[in-house]
Amino acid sequence: MSIKKFFKDAFAYMKASAKAQHEVDKANFQAAKAEARANFEENRGKNTFAKAKADAKKSWNDAHMTPAQRNAKMQEERQKQLEQANKRIEDASARYENAKKN
Repeated sequence: MSIKKFFKDAFAYMKASAKAQHEVDKANFQAAKAEARANFEENRGKNTFAKAKADAKKSWNDAHMTPAQRNAKMQEERQKQLEQANKRIEDASARYENAKKN
């Protein structure tokens, strides 16, 4: 195999990969945009003073945590995400086993 062919194939692969990734990125962007639009419409006129004040208080409290408190909160959130991921894995494994039996 010649060096010229090697580079030609490598660049062709990179171009195809970049196009595919671009399509994925565009789809993710459109999904995020649609979700934001839906959230906006769902909450239109519902952002009351009480809700705005509660959101501001949460931001204020998050900003004034000690590093140890922030790390503990982040660890707790990671633990929740890990539990959710494990639950999804168990569900997927059960579906796989059911599909394999049928």
